[in-house]
Amino acid sequence: MKPLSTVLLLLLAVPCVAADLTGNWVVRDALPDGTFRTTYLDLYQEGSRITGTIRVTQFYYKIIESTGGPDGFTLTGSLTDGTNERRVKYEGKLVGDELHAATRRRPDAELIQVVAHRAPPGEGAYPTRLPLPAIHKVADNGLSKTPPMGWNSWNKFAGRVDDAAVREMADAMASNGMKAAGYQYINIDDTWEAGRDAQGNITTNKKFPDMKALADYVHSKGLKIGIYSSPGPNTCAGYEGSYGHEEQDAQTYAAWGIDYLKYDWCGARNLYADQEMRALYQVMGDALLKAGRPILYSLCQYGRAEVWKWGADVGGNAWRTTGDIRDTWDSMTNIGFSQDELAPWATPGHWNDPDMLEIGNGGMNGDEYRTHMSLWSILAAPLLAGNDLRNMTPAILEILTNLEVIAVNQDKDGKQGRRIAKWGDQEVWARPLSDGAQALGLFNRGGTPTKITVKWTDVGMKSAPARVRDLWAHGDLKLDGAEYSAAVPAHGVVMLRAAK
Repeated sequence: MKPLSTVLLLLLAVPCVAADLTGNWVVRDALPDGTFRTTYLDLYQEGSRITGTIRVTQFYYKIIESTGGPDGFTLTGSLTDGTNERRVKYEGKLVGDELHAATRRRPDAELIQVVAHRAPPGEGAYPTRLPLPAIHKVADNGLSKTPPMGWNSWNKFAGRVDDAAVREMADAMASNGMKAAGYQYINIDDTWEAGRDAQGNITTNKKFPDMKALADYVHSKGLKIGIYSSPGPNTCAGYEGSYGHEEQDAQTYAAWGIDYLKYDWCGARNLYADQEMRALYQVMGDALLKAGRPILYSLCQYGRAEVWKWGADVGGNAWRTTGDIRDTWDSMTNIGFSQDELAPWATPGHWNDPDMLEIGNGGMNGDEYRTHMSLWSILAAPLLAGNDLRNMTPAILEILTNLEVIAVNQDKDGKQGRRIAKWGDQEVWARPLSDGAQALGLFNRGGTPTKITVKWTDVGMKSAPARVRDLWAHGDLKLDGAEYSAAVPAHGVVMLRAAK
């Protein structure tokens, strides 16, 4: 039998776990790609009041409301980006050494049951904020003299994209007429990342076993390949970001053969304010130039901090001007028709980006998708298809590969179109082209067919132009008089090319 003094010493050496919720709790959910979605609840209980933080992927919530204790509790966490508030709620209880709880990631989402275990203090805390560089102008990389054209995985596949799908998209683009029409980028969005190796190099998860081999395959089709990251510690989906590893990641992308980087603000907002955005994007702009490979740089930060005024100065070839698009008429038109005042900042090599195309994803009809394609082309916007290229209908392929409309988008002068007239649900937009012609869009945003009239003097012409081409009907028009009227279907467009 051990002496009493020895027993007391052994008891004192055992960590004392408080009989409340105080502690750093971790939930690790295994994902099909071999990575984990990790949530941390760093809690402090004082009587019936619980404070602390909740970290879910790139979201970092402060607990603002709470009730109860170990036998039953509720927690509400809040975060705000200065304009919008996002909340998360947990309800549960302490069961032995485990925290059993239920949560909804969105108010309309299904209830998720989680089990949390104690983690070491400090694990999961946000990293130390790194100092920002002095502002300077990043040299122009000389890329994207016309708006980039290609495909991006997010709108259709989100986190379900994998190596096989990317190869099949490249096969489709190379053979279905899209490559011949000018599409060239096959872009992988979020969820390809795993973590970092012992040397800090970014690694891929099991969905993408060999990124270099995948890039080689896409290149073998005469196409280019793009990838995705974030200036923050985490991406939007909670995967590994480039924070503190910008030069290392740029070198890795170059070694893999990457041609395009979409760089998404999400995870950086917990460390930096919007007014510091330019400096953080500058870090990656410099890193890409040092990488030794031409890599198109696409900024994705939702039009915050008036990015169009500084996007080119951080090396950006394109910059998002809006929030995420959805495959609905309201989303597409609210975004597309809001771009008029940004026209002065679009120039060859540097483009306003109202987000990717939803054409073919099923949420709109043919007239609405033609409006989508026409408006993005008049806006000199990137044309990044977001549908499944392997099985689209001939009608959708025809919209995406309309060479006459694409020629407007790819005009070498790179002048973004403007709204020249608006009354009710009817709008007329015009874009000057390099040969002196004008591209015109007669848009009917209303729900019934209507007649839209354009006056030639409104587009700088004294009389009817000598040559007018209907770019969707693929026919020439013979016109005279001071104006032109066309019947435009509900939510539709008539798109013209008018030359003096």
